[in-house]
Amino acid sequence: LFLAVCAVGIGGTFQYGYNVSIINAPTQHIHKFLNETWSSRYHKELNPDLLTFLWSVIASIFSLGGLCGALIGGSMAIRLGRKGALLMNNIIAILASILMGISFPTGLFELLIAGRFLIGINSGVGLCVQPLYIGEFAPKHLRGGLAMGTSIFLTGGILTGQIIGLRELLGGEKHWPLLLSSSCVPAVAQLLFLPWFPESPRYLLIDRGDELSCAKALKRFHGSSEYRREMEDIQRECFALDGEKPRKPWQLFTDPAVRWQLITVIVMTMGQQLSGINAIYFYATYVFEQAGIVAEKIPYVTLGTGVCECLTALSCVRSNYVGRRCLIIGGYLLMTLWCTVLTFSLTYQELYSWVPYMSMMCVFAFILSFGLGPGGITNTLTAELFVQSSRPAAYMIAGTVSWISFFTVGMLFPFIVNGLKQYCFVVFLLECFFVAAFIFLIIPETKNKSFLEIKKEFNKLNFGRNA
Repeated sequence: LFLAVCAVGIGGTFQYGYNVSIINAPTQHIHKFLNETWSSRYHKELNPDLLTFLWSVIASIFSLGGLCGALIGGSMAIRLGRKGALLMNNIIAILASILMGISFPTGLFELLIAGRFLIGINSGVGLCVQPLYIGEFAPKHLRGGLAMGTSIFLTGGILTGQIIGLRELLGGEKHWPLLLSSSCVPAVAQLLFLPWFPESPRYLLIDRGDELSCAKALKRFHGSSEYRREMEDIQRECFALDGEKPRKPWQLFTDPAVRWQLITVIVMTMGQQLSGINAIYFYATYVFEQAGIVAEKIPYVTLGTGVCECLTALSCVRSNYVGRRCLIIGGYLLMTLWCTVLTFSLTYQELYSWVPYMSMMCVFAFILSFGLGPGGITNTLTAELFVQSSRPAAYMIAGTVSWISFFTVGMLFPFIVNGLKQYCFVVFLLECFFVAAFIFLIIPETKNKSFLEIKKEFNKLNFGRNA
């Protein structure tokens, strides 16, 4: 099981985290490349406004690709299987790496844009299919811990990208094309290791009707002595679905039996993106400067934020015994607290010498709290709230909402920060508090429950007395 999570994660959410973080390091070098390419091609200087626009396209086209990946990820998982979809997804990553790698020697920045779009598609598919696959092969009592592999590899990708992007490694002027094309390494690693593992047992029995292959897969994942209990659970779910085919996303919106599950997933996914985590990263450099850290050393201190996220994701594997509901509510409430403290500390930054250090503490505490709940549990809950026929469509909807929210935050965030300054965290603390209240009122505990048992819990909300 552990090796399967690693094989799935290295080409899944790791790619998303890695490609989000590596684009920051070569910003100035890419600006220079755009200027030189434009001058040699058109024999005139590149307009500063056009330069800003081209850089915005390179940075944000990743989100558009991610949205496209989320829209096709569920369909790929149904047609090719969970494992097959992930293997095919690596072809997209390798093609993207080639395009980004040859953009500099060929002098074609258009290839860089195309490569970022393709690697966005790869990340969108990975974010959709990886938690789906892990949630389906994990035994019931280990589902929460194994599903945290999604978060561990995502944060591991961010941290790896921060390290590889240091100017002493591949973040320098000569090596930035290699940095952007290095995303082919995890893709090749998954192509080598993932074929050794079975397809999702639930997919094999419920979607394909292949009971023999399902039993073989369960023996590989759970052991020959422990697999029968899980086999019975899958058979019960298969009987309850009564041959129902995988559903389309728009069918979920019209089905009252999944109304509150769908509302929950949309609220949690938007809450994760709009929680203020991007604002924290934006303010981190300013906070570190105010604390007296030399500008040249700030990239190394920023690595601490990546380490924070990784450690929290790892600790969540152990802390899952308290239940998903407790973790995610606690995470949001702690984020509300740190937003409040950070608002005050940034407001009174100049008043006392120790206040900048309090701001610094808040940055790390907020990131730890995010990793404790929203960062790690959201994808786990998406897998648990739906039965087999609805799960791929639910991930497509969640992925679409996530990427649209991510893009919206990227577009509006600079205006929010410029308009409200440090008071922007008031907006985020209110959002965190309301999401925590929603989860407290709506979501039942899902730990150690089968997918059918969780569905019955939600039937009380969906149908009231008629449940």
